[in-house]
Amino acid sequence: MPINYLARLTARERTASANLHLGVLLAFVAGALNAGGFLAIGQYTSHMTGIVSAAADNLILGNIGLAVAAGLSLFSFMAGAATTAWLVNYAQRHSATNIYAAPLRIEAALLLAFGIVGSSLRLHEIVSISLTAILLCFTMGLQNALVTKISNAEIRTTHITGLVTDIGIEIGKLIYWNRSHDVSSHTVLANRTRLRVHGAMVLSFFVGGLIGAFGFKLAGFSFTILLALPLVAMSLASALQSAGQAEDI
Repeated sequence: MPINYLARLTARERTASANLHLGVLLAFVAGALNAGGFLAIGQYTSHMTGIVSAAADNLILGNIGLAVAAGLSLFSFMAGAATTAWLVNYAQRHSATNIYAAPLRIEAALLLAFGIVGSSLRLHEIVSISLTAILLCFTMGLQNALVTKISNAEIRTTHITGLVTDIGIEIGKLIYWNRSHDVSSHTVLANRTRLRVHGAMVLSFFVGGLIGAFGFKLAGFSFTILLALPLVAMSLASALQSAGQAEDI
């Protein structure tokens, strides 16, 4: 049943398949927002490495406004991550049925807001950065912290540098020739499961980027409404599942 499947994606009890399916879905959303958002506002919103580098460059070049704008993007991303951590820990302390539902609902609400009023938000700025960019950075921080908490830091979805690094490491192990058959010597073996999982995440991010760029080019900010729908479904699935079980009783 779809509701049961969606509820398992964010359940307290984790499985490898649930982590993979959730990671692939959220990596797709992140890729779509990152690539599509760049077309809409001219800035990537999940690439904190580049943003910090831009802040340093602009400080040296004397572009104080741009440096402050980069700092605001970074702060917004961290604020999103902090919000997820607070909400999840609060839910854990109060024995909530689904401790991950609140961040998902906030992310879905923000995406719906982007779809409805994103174009007008872009006209308003703090220093030299649009409110849209700030809120997108907040959303990316919120999502990345959420999937990090869910998977016990095994998966990241808003950036792929670490994923590509891990893929390279596993490929290096895969092609290593263990010439010695002495059982006492160290045998190099690739983690094929990690290779498949991270490969799927990178592919999902890339496909999301393609579709997000096309969607934003075709429909503008309203495309984010489609991205919000699966998040709404996941955030409500556990409640609907509980309601259905109560009716059966």
